[in-house]
Amino acid sequence: MTANFEVRTLAFQMPDRGGGPTGPRIRVGRPSRRIRTLLTTLGVLAALAMLFVMFAGFWTDWLWYRSVNYSSVFTTTLGTKIGLFAVFGLLMALAVGINIWLAHRLRPPLSAMSMEQQSLDRYRMSIAPYKKWVLLAVTALVGLVAGASAAGQWRTWLQWINGVSFHQKDPQFHKDISFYTFDLPWYRFLLSFGFAAAVLSLIAAALVHYLYGGLRLTSPGHRATAAATGHLSVLLGLFVGLKAIAYWLDRYGLAVKSSGLKSTDGWTGLRYVDANAYLPAKTILFIIALICAVLFFATLWRRTWQLPVIGFGLMVLSAVLIGGLYPAIVQKFQVQPNEQAKEAPYIKKNITATREAYGIDDADVKDYPGRNDVSDKDKEKLRADANTTASLRLLDPNIVSPTFQQKQQVKGYYQFPSTLDVDRYKKDGKEQDTVIGLRELNIKGIPERNWINDHFKYTHGYGAITAKGTSVTSEGEPDFTENSLPTTGDLGSYEQRVYFGEKTTQYSIVGGPQKELDYSSDKGEKSYSYQAKSGVSLANPVNRAAYAVAFGEPQILYSGAIGEGSRILYNRTPKERVEAVAPWLTIDGDAYPAVVGGRIQWIVDAYTTTNGYPYASRTTLGDTTADSLTTGQRAVVAQQNQVNYIRNSVKATVDAYDGTVKLYQWDEKDPVLKTWMKAFPGTVKAKSAISSDLMDHLRYPQDLFKVQRELLTRYHVTNPGTFYTGSERWEVPDDPTTKKGNAVPPYYLSMKMPDQTAQTFSLTTTLTPKARENLGAFMAVDADAKSPGYGKIRILKMPSDNPVSGPQQVQSNFNSDTKIAEKINLLKRMGGDSEVEYGNLLTVPLDGGLLYVEPVYVRGAGTNYPLLRKVLVTYGKRTAFEDTLQAALDEVFGGKAADTGTKPPAEGTQKPSPVQDPTVKQALKDAQDAFAASQKALEDKNWAEYGKAQNALKDALDRAAKAEAKAAEKSGDKSGDKSSDKGGDKGADQNAKPAS
Repeated sequence: MTANFEVRTLAFQMPDRGGGPTGPRIRVGRPSRRIRTLLTTLGVLAALAMLFVMFAGFWTDWLWYRSVNYSSVFTTTLGTKIGLFAVFGLLMALAVGINIWLAHRLRPPLSAMSMEQQSLDRYRMSIAPYKKWVLLAVTALVGLVAGASAAGQWRTWLQWINGVSFHQKDPQFHKDISFYTFDLPWYRFLLSFGFAAAVLSLIAAALVHYLYGGLRLTSPGHRATAAATGHLSVLLGLFVGLKAIAYWLDRYGLAVKSSGLKSTDGWTGLRYVDANAYLPAKTILFIIALICAVLFFATLWRRTWQLPVIGFGLMVLSAVLIGGLYPAIVQKFQVQPNEQAKEAPYIKKNITATREAYGIDDADVKDYPGRNDVSDKDKEKLRADANTTASLRLLDPNIVSPTFQQKQQVKGYYQFPSTLDVDRYKKDGKEQDTVIGLRELNIKGIPERNWINDHFKYTHGYGAITAKGTSVTSEGEPDFTENSLPTTGDLGSYEQRVYFGEKTTQYSIVGGPQKELDYSSDKGEKSYSYQAKSGVSLANPVNRAAYAVAFGEPQILYSGAIGEGSRILYNRTPKERVEAVAPWLTIDGDAYPAVVGGRIQWIVDAYTTTNGYPYASRTTLGDTTADSLTTGQRAVVAQQNQVNYIRNSVKATVDAYDGTVKLYQWDEKDPVLKTWMKAFPGTVKAKSAISSDLMDHLRYPQDLFKVQRELLTRYHVTNPGTFYTGSERWEVPDDPTTKKGNAVPPYYLSMKMPDQTAQTFSLTTTLTPKARENLGAFMAVDADAKSPGYGKIRILKMPSDNPVSGPQQVQSNFNSDTKIAEKINLLKRMGGDSEVEYGNLLTVPLDGGLLYVEPVYVRGAGTNYPLLRKVLVTYGKRTAFEDTLQAALDEVFGGKAADTGTKPPAEGTQKPSPVQDPTVKQALKDAQDAFAASQKALEDKNWAEYGKAQNALKDALDRAAKAEAKAAEKSGDKSGDKSSDKGGDKGADQNAKPAS
C-alpha cells in the first residue's frame, strides 16, 4: 500500500486442522481525505447537473409560453399542479403518519415475551434507532405518490372550481348537467383519495400494532389490545363510511354509465333494470353501509368486534344479493320477455340526450325519390341544372399533391403536404372553390446536410400555391391561379415566407449573424434575416445553456453562429402550438392555410369535449374520425378515452410567418368553453374579434362532421321502437376509390340541396343501409361560416322499396362497363405502363336523382405525378366516360347545356358516340394486339420484333385518335373533338417511346 492510504488490519481467523486460530492478516485500504473530497465533489456536481436538467425543462417551457404571450396558461397550469401536489401529498402524508404515530403511541407495555414476540423483538431493536427516519421516509413516499396523482387531476379541479351551469337538467335526477360534467368527476377523485388514505392508514397502523404487540396472530389470549381494537375499528368505520358515500354517488353515476343494449353501441344512461333495480339497491346499500360504519365506531366504547364484523358481513351479503342477484333477476324475468316495451322510455331519453350532446338534434331528414330514369322531356332541364346545382370539383386534393410537387416544388428543399386543402377565394367578386397547398421546407432535401444548414440557413418555406378546383388545363394539369417562386397570381401581395407549418418540425435559429437562404432563382440565392420578434432570444448565456440541454445539442452553447439578435423557433406545427396554449382543447386533425389580410394564416378547429353528459352515448374520436385519408398524424384524441359531448367552440389561427396564436370563441353558448375561459381568463378572444377576411375562409370542420355522421347512422331515428329493432340503421360506406377498406371521407364542394335556392359551400357524404351497398342517405352540412344556415345538417333519405345505387355499386358499374374498360385499358397502356387513379367520387342531388362525378387521373410511365385525363359521370342508369366534364354531361343527358344555345339532337337522330364507332373499335383492337406482341418480344429479348410491334402500336393509336375525333365531329361535339384529338396525339407520342 502507498502512503495515500491509511491502513488498518483485520484479523481474519481461519481454523487449521487442529481447530486453532491461524491464517493471514488481510489489510483493507480506506480512501484518503483527498479521494473522499474528490468523490464528494463529483457527487455534488452530478446532483447539480441533474437539477440543471430539471431547471432547463422548466425554464425553456416558461420562455416559450412568454414568447407566444400565453404565460398565464403556463402559470395557471403549473400553479394548479403544485397546489394539488402540495395539498393532497401533505394530507396523505399526515393521514398515514398520524396513524403510524398513534399506533406506536398505543402500543402495550412489554410483558412476558411469547415466542411470537421474541421473534419480533429483533425487528423492534433494529428499527428503534431509526424510528423517526422510517416514519419520515414512509410518509414522504406516500405523500409524493399521492401528490403526483393529484397533480394529474388539474383539469378536473379547474372545471369543478370554475364550472358554469348548462341551464338544462337530466331527466332522471333533475340535476343540472354541470353536476355530471364538472362536479361528479371531482367528487369521485376525492372519494378515491379518501379510500387510498383509509386503506394505507389501516395497513400502516395494523403493521405497527403487530410489530409492538397490539395485534397477535399466534399468541394465546386476546388477539388485540383494546387500544388497537379501537384504533383499527375507527379506520374501518371510515372506510365503510366512504363506501356508503360511494353507493350514494353511484346512484348519479348510473346516468353516465356505459352499458350494452341490443342494436346499440356505446349506450350511456339508465335502462329499465338500472331505474328499477340498481337505483333502489344503491339506496338500500347506502343505508346499510352507514349503519355498519356506526357499528365500527361503537367499538370505541364496546371494545368488541362482534357487532361490526356481523354488520360488515351483512353489508357484503347485501351487496351480492341486492346489488347483483336482484338486478339480474329483474333483467331475466321482467325485461327480457318484453325488452322493447320496457326499454322504450329510456331509449327515448338516450336519443334526445345524444342528439343534443353532439349537436345533431336539428338535423333535417327528408325523403328523397332517388329517381333512376331520365325521360326525354327532362334531359334539357337536367343538363341545365347540372351546371347550376353544384360547382363540381374535378381537382382532387387527395391525389394532385404529386402534381403540385412536380410543377411547383422548384427546389428539392421544398415540399407540399400529401393531402392538399379545399378553400374558397374570390375572383371578380365571385367565389371559386380552390385547392391550396403551402410550399414548406423539406429538411431532407437540403443539398448538404450539416448543423448550420439544417438549423440556420434553411429555415422556411416560401409561398402558397393555388389552383381552380373545378377545371384543369388542356394537358390535365392543375389550372394554377397562384404559382412560381416568389408566387404571383390572384392572391396579390402577401408575406410568403412560411416559418410555421405542418411539415416544419425541426427547430431553427434565426435573426443572428448567420444569414438565411430566402429563396434561389436564376439570378442566384437571396439571403434574408428574420424580422419578427417571435421565438426565444438566445442572447442570454443561461438561455443558451438551457436550450443546449433541452435539445441535447451542445453547439447551441458555444457556436459562433449565435449572437446578438439570435432567436430559436420551435413547436412550429399549428397543432402543436394550439395544443400548447390551450391544453384543455381537442384539436382537429386537419389544419388548413388561408391568405388573410396579406398574411398566411393556419386555421385550426378546436373542440371542447366531455364524457359526462347524462344519457348521451359515447364514441371514440380516434375511431369515428378515421377514414381512407387519415394517417397516424391526423388522429384526433380527446383527453378522455371516449366522449359523449363535443362542440366546435374555438377557431384558432397560427401565423405562418411569426407563429402568433389567436383563439376565437366560436360557440358562444357552450358551457364547457365558458368554464375554461373562467379558468384561463384572457386567452380566448370574443367572436366579434374575427375579421371579415378571416370569416371568408372559416368552414365547418371535417372531424366534427365525421363524428356526427357516425352518430346519425343510428340517431337519425327518433322512434324508440324503430331504434330498438335497428331496421333503419345506416353505416358509412368504404371508399370505393381505394382498396384499403377504410371509410369514405367527406368532401367539400359548393352545391345546393333541394330546399336551397343557391349554391353554398358544403361538406357532403353518403350513407348506406346496414350491411348493404345501395344508397341509404345523402348528408350535407352548410359549411360556409358566413352563411345564415351555417351548421345546418340536411339528410336526404332514399326509398327502401326502390334501391338507389350507392358509391360501391356506382364504382363497380364504372369498372364493369366494357366500353369504359376499353378506354381505361388504353389509358393504362399510354407510355408503356401507366397507372390509373380514381379521384373523389362526388355525389350531388339533382332533380330527384343522384349525379355521380369522378375524375380519372393517369400517372404515366416514367412520371411520378397524375394528370386528369377522363371524367366519369352517371345519373340513374346512364353513364359516360369522356375527356371533359361537359362532354360527359352531354353524353349522359343527351345534349349540350341550355346556356350554350345549342339544343340536344332530337330522339332518333343522335349520332353514335365515338366509342361505338367501328373504326375506333378496330383501331383499339389493333393497339391491344400490337401491345401484346411488343410485350412478348420484350420477354424474348427479340429487339427487331419489339421495334415492329412498337411501330404498329403507334400506328394503331394514331388511327384510334383520328377515328375518335372524326366520330365526335359527326356527333356535333366540337369541344370533345379538340380535347380528344389533343389527348390522343399526346398518347400516341408517349407510346412511341420504347417501354424499356
